[in-house]
Amino acid sequence: MNTLKTAFLLTLLTLFLVFVGSYLGGRNGMVLALIFAGIMNFVSYFFSDKIALAMYSAQPVTREQAPRIYGIVERLAGRTGLPMPKIYVIPTESPNAFATGRNPNHASVAVTHGILGLLNDEEMEGVLAHELGHVRNRDILISSVAATIAGAITVLARMFGWAAMFGGYGGRDDRDRGGGALGALFMLILAPIAATLIQLAVSRSREYAADETGAHITGNPYALASALQKLEAYSKRVPMQATPSTAHLFIIPPAIGTTLASLFSTHPPTAKRIERLTGRAAEFQS
Repeated sequence: MNTLKTAFLLTLLTLFLVFVGSYLGGRNGMVLALIFAGIMNFVSYFFSDKIALAMYSAQPVTREQAPRIYGIVERLAGRTGLPMPKIYVIPTESPNAFATGRNPNHASVAVTHGILGLLNDEEMEGVLAHELGHVRNRDILISSVAATIAGAITVLARMFGWAAMFGGYGGRDDRDRGGGALGALFMLILAPIAATLIQLAVSRSREYAADETGAHITGNPYALASALQKLEAYSKRVPMQATPSTAHLFIIPPAIGTTLASLFSTHPPTAKRIERLTGRAAEFQS
């Protein structure tokens, strides 16, 4: 299913770019857009994980540099029969984590510096088991590709929209029929909507499934529930600088601060996740 979703997203990207190219530049624009779409599809599939890690300045760490995290991940990977993923640390005090990569053999797990001091060993094990759950369930490819495509559509739509407004694309006929300003308005409106729709292809159920898998791996659902409760509270106190196009990667969605991002969140409510893990309603301090 995730393979089919990935193919759908890459096809959607191609059609979107061809449509934009044809609208703004006619046949020549369509050809250029098709070439660019091919390059973008290649980059999305093979390099989306590296792009996501680079966006947050994630630094690779060795066993000697991060023995605690490395030891936990190595132990959990051994339990599940997964290859040892690469470990990264993100230099921010906001507590969070995510997994990325195109398959279990090319997986990476990134944790923020803030999460290292916030969680105890059992809670950290729960979080890392959740991320390995994404790897085991093969969610990481679709999540990484969705992040890359959503970001690309947002940037390209706005770029082409402003270009159309100032007559940077197309000929005189295009401008004579009043397509420039209308095209710009259309693209500026479409950009966040298109990005959100692509993020919605990443089903909310994947978080429930990763929670369940992580709890099964550790045999301790209460540790993950405790970690989620802490992360929910502290991520609001120390919000992370993140973009809507990558918010779905994290175990707790960063506080983006936009109505659109909150309305179309790809994560189920943290309280519901905790309730599923423990069988009891979650309580958060105000």
